[in-house]
Amino acid sequence: MSFNVLIVDDSRSMRGFIKKIISISGFKVDQCFEAGNGNEALKALTGNWVDVILSDINMPEMDGFELLKELKKYDLLKDIPVVVITTESSEDRMKYAFSLGAKGFIKKPFLPEEVKKILYEVIGVNDEGEYEEDRGDDEALDF
Repeated sequence: MSFNVLIVDDSRSMRGFIKKIISISGFKVDQCFEAGNGNEALKALTGNWVDVILSDINMPEMDGFELLKELKKYDLLKDIPVVVITTESSEDRMKYAFSLGAKGFIKKPFLPEEVKKILYEVIGVNDEGEYEEDRGDDEALDF
């Protein structure tokens, strides 16, 4: 199974680095979208479905915290898991991100295995990247 990912960071090189780390990790990506801030992320989400968002906190125009707040305003977007990726590691910032709805928190620098593990956790799939119910017998379906 592969997933659609949105990477939100104001640094183009960091977006490329995160994309590369996800690829190295073995996490299966169908489509990878990119945005330079929260406003661009919301625009990207108007025409594209994503399974998970990886977002920096400190960005111009709309930062990661503001993006978390905005996502909660939309029925179609409010349940998309968001993983915050940042250099900040203070307990207060982490708690604040989780209070706004973040499902995961990754401190830079990070390892591919760590990214894959957290992505699987927040999406709700097993270590093979599959939903548990997908392991059933498809012949039992009546449609």
